[in-house]
Order: sequence, then C-alpha cells, then structure tokens
Amino acid sequence: MKSVLEKYEIIRMKKRGMSNSEIHRITGCSRGTIRNYWNEYLQIQEKIVDVNRNPHEVLEAFISASKYDASSREPRKYTPEVDAALKRILADEELKTQRLGSRHKQALTNEQIYHLIVKQGFDVGRTTICNHIKILRDIKKEAYIKQNYEYCDRFEYDFGEVSLYIQGKKTKYYIAVITAPASGFRWAHLYTNMKMEVFLDSHVRFFEMVGGSFKEGVYDNCKCVVSKFIGHNEKELNKELIKLALYYDYDINVTNCFSGNEKGTVESAVKWIRNKVFAVKYQFGSFSEACEYLENELMEINKNSSIEEEKKHLKPYRPKYEVAQISNNYVNKYSFITVDGNFYSVPEDLCEKHVDVKLYPNEVIVSYKNKEVSRHERLSGKGKTCIDIRHYLHTLKKKPGALRNSLALKSVPELKNLFDIYYKDKPKTFIELLRENMDKDTDELVRLLNPSKQNADKQAKIDKKTDEQIELIGQLFVGGKHLVN
Repeated sequence: MKSVLEKYEIIRMKKRGMSNSEIHRITGCSRGTIRNYWNEYLQIQEKIVDVNRNPHEVLEAFISASKYDASSREPRKYTPEVDAALKRILADEELKTQRLGSRHKQALTNEQIYHLIVKQGFDVGRTTICNHIKILRDIKKEAYIKQNYEYCDRFEYDFGEVSLYIQGKKTKYYIAVITAPASGFRWAHLYTNMKMEVFLDSHVRFFEMVGGSFKEGVYDNCKCVVSKFIGHNEKELNKELIKLALYYDYDINVTNCFSGNEKGTVESAVKWIRNKVFAVKYQFGSFSEACEYLENELMEINKNSSIEEEKKHLKPYRPKYEVAQISNNYVNKYSFITVDGNFYSVPEDLCEKHVDVKLYPNEVIVSYKNKEVSRHERLSGKGKTCIDIRHYLHTLKKKPGALRNSLALKSVPELKNLFDIYYKDKPKTFIELLRENMDKDTDELVRLLNPSKQNADKQAKIDKKTDEQIELIGQLFVGGKHLVN
C-alpha cells in the first residue's frame, strides 16, 4: 500500500515521460500498480472537468489510501483442525476451573496455549492464536464508571512498598497513602513495617493534619481491616479498626476481593507518589531524612488540591487517638525487656519487676507505677538491642572493672572511643562523670568527657574574657583622652 506522496511521485515520473520499467527500478513498485495509478489519474482528470461531479470528492477518493477487500479471504493457517484443537484446550481449562475454583492460580497463559498448539504439529502464529482465544472466550472489558464525590464524603486508604538506600544499604519500607477524592488531596507517610499500630498511626496522623474526619473510609481486604472471612462474602472486621472508626465517627467500606478499582483514586496514588517522589531520589543518609523529603515533595504535589476548602466541611476535630499497643513486660536480670523479639534496657533497680510498655510505630516508652522510666527508638527486625548506659551506673560504680567490655558502653561508639583513649585506667572517674550528667544527651556527654574539648572550651572562655577586658580598657579612652570618673 503506497502513501499519497509515493503515489504522487509515480504520477510525476510518468508525466516526465518515464516508462513503467524505469519507475519500477527506482521505486520498487510493480509495473501493474504503476499502470493502475496512471490510468486512475487520467480518469480523475476527466471527472474533474465534468460539471455533474464534485471535484473535491474526486480528489479525495484519489488521494485516500488504497483499500483492499479482505472479507472473502479464507484463513490459510488457522484451519478447522487448529480451531478444534484450541477449543479442546479451552474446554479443559474450564473443567480445571470448576475443580479448583474460580480463584485458582494455575490457569494456562495464552503463551502456554500457543506452545501446546505448536506441539501438536500446527504451523500457526502466536497472534492468530491469541486473537481466536479472545473470540472463543468472548472476553469483554469492564467499563469504568466515573465518580463524583462531595467534600467530606470519603477517604481511601492503601499501603505500598518502596525500596530505598539508607546509608548505602538497600532496605524495603512501606508507604501508607490516604487520598481525599473530592479535593484531589494525597497524603503519605513512610514506615518500617505494616503492623497494626502503623496502620492506626497513619490514620491519626492524617486526621490530625486535616483537622477532622470524613463520612466514610474505603479499604481493601488486608489483615489490618479484615480479621477473617466467613463463608464466601461475609467478613469479620478487625476490632482495632472498628474502635478507630467509632472514635472518629466514620463508616467502614471494604471493597470486594480483587477489586482495587473500587478505590481507584488511592490505588493509582500509591504508584504515582512512589514514582513521583522516589524515582529520581532514592538514596538518603537516614530514615528520618527520607521521611522529611517525602513530606516536602507532598507539599508540591498538593499545591493545586482544594484540601483547604474540604477542611471546612469535615466532621468536627476529635482529640488525638491513642494508637500505642500497651502491654505488661517482665524485666530480666540484665535489666532488659523484650518487645517483638528485640531487647530494650530499663533502669537497673527494676530488675525482675513488671513494667508497662507502650509500643508506638517509632518509639518504645516504658513506665513503672504510672511514671515514665525509659524511652527508646523502636528497632526493626529481630534479636537487636537498644541499651542506655545510664541505666547501669549504680552497678558499674560497684563493679568498675565490668565497664570496659560492657555492651552498654560498646553500644555508644563515641563513648567507647573516649573511654579507651582517656579513661581506660580510671573507669571510676568515667562512671562518676556519667552519674553527674545523667540529664545530658549523648552529644553533650561526648563533649563533657573529652578533655581536649574541655581545654578548648576553657581557652575559649579565657580568650572571651581577655577580649572583654581589652574592650573595657578601650572604652576608657575617647579620642585619645583619658576619662577619669
């Protein structure tokens, strides 16, 4: 099939007097086609001058691409034998579905069906087989129904995964995404896991940020939403989610299984945010840096949303919901509690006692008799230890020799380095300095325990005092005259 330009070039060559053979050698077009184009051209010249014809229609018919009638063409490779073989395979697939159930995952792909046909000795193309599979199965695509929501009608919730490099190490994190379809607002937050407290925390953060709640929340069938299925369609909702929904006064709407399109706004938002935010930048110095980067990018993403208008229509604000998982834990002889397979230190005087633990997504807070006694950053994984050397100072004072190889000291490399350089032969001094500065954070302790830093600070104070004295002396002279009180 020649384009209009190629057809025009052939006619132009003919008008210059070139033979069909010459044009054939130049263009590769067959002589018969060249002859047909030229004859057609001569005919339209006659039709154009005909007063009974519309010249524009004549030209349009000539320059339009040639059309070939394939309605009567018989298939050459898709024979009745191939058709019968394909129907047998599809019948077997229907029988398999009846036996294994509609949700089974062992269905043959089109590619596998094609190879089965070829193995039977038929010479037929892959595309031909795929097209006939579609015809025989009569697969109809589902139409999308565009939705229109009013402010406060609903929010949609979903989780997604994102891979980041934190300090050069590849780590999988989870991103909670909540969208408000009416205002086109997208919210997201990074987490290290997908546990229930994370699920609850993401809701609380979102409601705190928008300053209210919605009429309805839409979810898929994840474990945090559905505790178990009863029969084919009945679902038992998670009690923690029910409590959250009752507190914020919104209805729970759970989509049908495998029907992500029922909350299509957030389904696409997870992919869109992951690509928009982390496709270009995926390496960070810390997890907190990645969280801050996401927050800044979301401000840019949402600049055209109408969330400020939607906030005016939300249900009234409720005080912040307590999302911590509360438990009562035993303190072992090393003054550790165990939480999710990890170990956290508490003050040594609580050994072999029971303490109350509040487990937040990013923190572990320990209390004894309603008084907070320790706070740690929550660890991910299993078998890790988070220890505070200040929890063991009373025992270390009595056993200073145990300090050098203690896990408490080695857990803070900066302090261990200072001890090895300046306090190896005077551990009691080191311990006493720690006891005197119990309220200081690690950076302040490192500065206080470093003699070179202390000398530098002293010198800085001396220099400052000297400068003040020089300035005072200078004030006694104005224009070279000595002032006397």
